Amino acid sequence: METSGAPRRLRGTASWLLGQATTQAHRLVSEALGAVDARRYHYSLLAALDEFGPASQADLGRRGGLDRSDVVATVNELADKGFVERRPDPGDKRRNIVSVTPSGTAHLRHLDRVLGRAQEALLAPLSAAEREELVRVLNVVLEHHG
Repeated sequence: METSGAPRRLRGTASWLLGQATTQAHRLVSEALGAVDARRYHYSLLAALDEFGPASQADLGRRGGLDRSDVVATVNELADKGFVERRPDPGDKRRNIVSVTPSGTAHLRHLDRVLGRAQEALLAPLSAAEREELVRVLNVVLEHHG
């Protein structure tokens, strides 16, 4: 995306630059995941289950940054593909505990590679050190506001 035609005031504003970068990131990630019949929510949910273990749908939404209504639809999609299982919570029969299946773990590894290529495309003009610094700084900003 060409930004040199934008007003200098915008090009000097982190919020505008982040918004423009986000647009490109979403496009690249959506295209890459879409090519393998997946979505960002699939990756977020599987990553949360892989790292933190079985969880309620509400916890998955919080950990993966998903809207509550999207969690149910995403869990349904992943369950239909055999990537996750839902079981009643023994401590509270009103809620379900979701866990990743072995094929879900294998699918997540595949999505890691797909997402890695999209990240590579997004950050192509940056060196490895610059990429690490960008991720570090973005985490600092998000933690401050989170």
